[in-house]
Order: sequence, then C-alpha cells, then structure tokens
Amino acid sequence: MKKLVLFAFLILLGAHDMYAQEFKVITSVESIVPNGLGRSRIINALEDKDYQEYTSVQTDEDNTRNKSKRKDIRVKNFEETKLLNFYNLGGIRFQNIAANDALLTSMINDMVANGWELAFVTSAVESDGGKPDGKGIFITRYIFKK
Repeated sequence: MKKLVLFAFLILLGAHDMYAQEFKVITSVESIVPNGLGRSRIINALEDKDYQEYTSVQTDEDNTRNKSKRKDIRVKNFEETKLLNFYNLGGIRFQNIAANDALLTSMINDMVANGWELAFVTSAVESDGGKPDGKGIFITRYIFKK
C-alpha cells in the first residue's frame, strides 16, 4: 500500500512538473561601435508582462483593437549590469570580451544556482547596412526555464 501511494505521488509530481514550466529571458547587448563610444549591458526585467494585454486581433470582419498604449508596455523595473564595449580607440579589445564572458558566466551560474536551467541561447548582430554608419550591436538572449 505504501508503495502504491508513493508511486501515485511521484506520478502526480511528474505530471505537475511537466506542465508547470516557467521561462525567463535575459538579454546582453554588446556595442560594436568603434572608438568605445557605445554602451554594453546585461538587461534583466524584474516585472512580468502579459502579452495578451497588448495584443489585438485583425480579421476581415472585425478589427478588435487593444486600447493599451505603447508606453504601457515599457518595463520600469529592471536590472542593468554594465559590460565593456568590444572596441576602443585601438580597435577590438580582447580583454573586454574576456571580461564580458566572465560577467555573463557569473550571471548564468547565479541563475542555475537559483534553480533555472539554460534552455536556449540566440544571438544576432546589427552592423553597417550598406552605408558606413559605424554603429552596431551584438545582442544575445539567454532563455532559462524551471
């Protein structure tokens, strides 16, 4: 009987874990602006938003518009961790890249220590789009789950 109760408890616990997942996105933005003029940061939102509050439905028969304003979407409570820029007056600074790696590693280790699992990492670069504007960013999104 005890084994049956324990088995049922484990099944319920497994079913609960299967459906009760939470995700968290943390973004790093690293400047690739020459001469060290850009800003580089790790951004972590400290408040949740419900995307449905800012979603509207568009159909041929009905245009149900959401009345929320763009300013309502902004998150005012977030952590901003400084990172170093990839470039300075001398060009690429490999020490800066290593320093950023150390900070990002610390952030990931902290998230894992707090029960999060790194599920996905995605990144992109925006740089000169045809005309030399000398601006760009390297953005990486770290998607955690628990």
